[in-house]
Amino acid sequence: MLAWNSVLNQSGPTEFVFQVFTAVPEFQAFLFLLFLLLYLMILSGNTAIIWVVCTHSSLRTPMYFFLSNLSFLEICYTSVVVPLMLSNISGAQKPIPLAGCGAQMFFFVTLGSTDCFLLAVMAYDRYVAICHPLHYTLVMTQKLCVQMVVGAVALALLLSLQLTALIFTLPFCGHRREINHFLCDVPPVLRLACADTRVHQAILYVVGILVLTVPFLLICVSYVFITLAILRIRSAEGRRRAFSTCSSHLTVVLLQYGCCSLVYLRPQSSTSEDEDRQIALVYTFVTPLLNPLIYTLRNKDVKGALRNAFISKTAS
Repeated sequence: MLAWNSVLNQSGPTEFVFQVFTAVPEFQAFLFLLFLLLYLMILSGNTAIIWVVCTHSSLRTPMYFFLSNLSFLEICYTSVVVPLMLSNISGAQKPIPLAGCGAQMFFFVTLGSTDCFLLAVMAYDRYVAICHPLHYTLVMTQKLCVQMVVGAVALALLLSLQLTALIFTLPFCGHRREINHFLCDVPPVLRLACADTRVHQAILYVVGILVLTVPFLLICVSYVFITLAILRIRSAEGRRRAFSTCSSHLTVVLLQYGCCSLVYLRPQSSTSEDEDRQIALVYTFVTPLLNPLIYTLRNKDVKGALRNAFISKTAS
């Protein structure tokens, strides 16, 4: 906590500004409208999932409990980044103070890490449902589901707090530093420190392994057992439905972990700031948007609940 307090007390009025995407006014307007549209779609889609899960008793199962929590995370995750990003696109470069940059990094890393842990929890839920269907209700109790979500948040908070505090104890020379990114992410901020960051880089790799590699390996192990169990299903229709349910989860997993690994686990010598910014757009906009699309368009229960809700609203 002493290190975190130094974020606020660090001497010097250090500020950061984000590098603009483009200086062409017409292209700025296009990007603003595009990102605003994607953001509104993310908000409406994920809010719809939370609403339908909370209001329909047939969806009060562990799978949909985790899905609604994932949707809530996606809303918070994008809201930490996108409003400030849109503000910078629509006008002049607005500086963000050191404490503000630290706060954005802390919440961004916390929510992103929780997202990764929750995807691993959802893989475990699918493993129990498919490999041990008769014991599913005994294993995946409401208490266990809540404990796993709380544990994911607590672990993410701990890692994020330590990483953010460690980075913002570094000196940043000069009054105003330009970040070649659209948010205060860890790698671009580390590049601006005027000190030796090799230890900090090593710690970032350790945190990246804990947040990305370990959950991804657990997901892979879960899906090996899931695949073996599905192949033992005699009914072709049963195999198809099981594969369809799991493939939607794997789509989000591969995008999320793949893109994040390219940013956080690549050697620093092979990284490009422009590439990192482009890849970050994927896990900032694409995966939060895919979450509601995949789970509604490929899920009969959610589609049915949404359709019934729409019909009842129209009739009333």
